[in-house]
Amino acid sequence: MQYNEFINAVVERGGAVDRQTAQSVSHTVLADLGQRLDPGEAKDLAEQLPQELAHAVTERAASGPVADDVDDFLRRVAEHLGAGTDPEAARIHVTAVFSTLTKAVSAGEIDDLRSQLPAGFAAFLDNS
Repeated sequence: MQYNEFINAVVERGGAVDRQTAQSVSHTVLADLGQRLDPGEAKDLAEQLPQELAHAVTERAASGPVADDVDDFLRRVAEHLGAGTDPEAARIHVTAVFSTLTKAVSAGEIDDLRSQLPAGFAAFLDNS
């Protein structure tokens, strides 16, 4: 999937009202996801994403994985999105980005993500 297709899909899936917001949301969600993964898995995921998004996945992964649950993840995404974003709004963004992600990378990569994420993340990965 190309970068423009990814961003357009995030908009279509309700993750943003415009392309600029979708770009910011995609970058933030993928960066926080990357922080949740071990560095090797973050690198594997980044290799399957458009170049414009690949760095987002690996930029925070070097510090080692953050072991948070879904609620903590949503709070972290909301905080990084700023502008008064609450965890429920973050959930909408995460759902849009993750459902786009399931179309953008291989099924094997999605299986690898599932193996590193708590069961609560499955709803985001199954919502495609």
